[in-house]
Order: sequence, then C-alpha cells, then structure tokens
Amino acid sequence: MKKNSISEFELERQEFKIKLKRGGVVANEETSFTYLPSGGPVSNQSALPPPVPAAASGEAEIKSPMIGTFYRAPSPESGSYVEVGTEVNPDTVVCIIEAMKVMNEIKAEARGVITQILLENAKPVEFGQPLFKIRPL
Repeated sequence: MKKNSISEFELERQEFKIKLKRGGVVANEETSFTYLPSGGPVSNQSALPPPVPAAASGEAEIKSPMIGTFYRAPSPESGSYVEVGTEVNPDTVVCIIEAMKVMNEIKAEARGVITQILLENAKPVEFGQPLFKIRPL
C-alpha cells in the first residue's frame, strides 16, 4: 500500500469483506477481530474513530466502529451506561455493540457531555453510523 501510495483498500467476496486503511487500525468486520498493521491481533474492544464535529451545532458524534446490534446497558437488568447529560471522558464506556456473538465495549474517545442518544436499545447499527451526540468540554 505504501509503495503504491494507496491509503485505503476494500475487498468484498460473497460472505467475506475486508477493509484496510494505511496508518490506522484494520478491522475484519466478519469476525469482529481487530488487527494492527503489523498483523498482530489485539483485543475485541474496538477503537473508535475520533468524534467528527457536527456541522452547525458545535457538537461531535460518537460513531459505530462496526456492524452489529447496539445495546445501551451491559445486561437487560442493568442500567444504561450513559444518559443525556452524562459527562464522559475518553475511557468511558458508552454502549456495547454485539457482533458475531462478541460483546464489544464502545468508549467515548472524547471528553464531553452526552446531548443526544441516536438509537433505540437492541437495534441494528451500521459501520460509521452515529450513536451519540456529545458536546465537547
């Protein structure tokens, strides 16, 4: 990729899809494993891309790093990780996304206050789909 100045590559075949990005984290969405460019596996906790500022409001979005099912709490009996008004830091777990029967904790990756929850519990989520809006502090 470096030799040919390619920064992103995506390959899709029947039931297999892989997306590579140079200089960042590479995720194989079918297995929900995350690999570093060196090829060594790391934990199934996904790295969230930094929040992208929303156009007019000055808010940022926490986006889904994978395809799966969005859960606001660690179990049906537990309270939600965050609510509107909750102050979060980069290490705060804001939700879980289940992919291939693996529960992946999603962290805020930014300091701020949750201003909006954009999905209902137990709903499907797509890669890059906004999950929360956050007002940076």
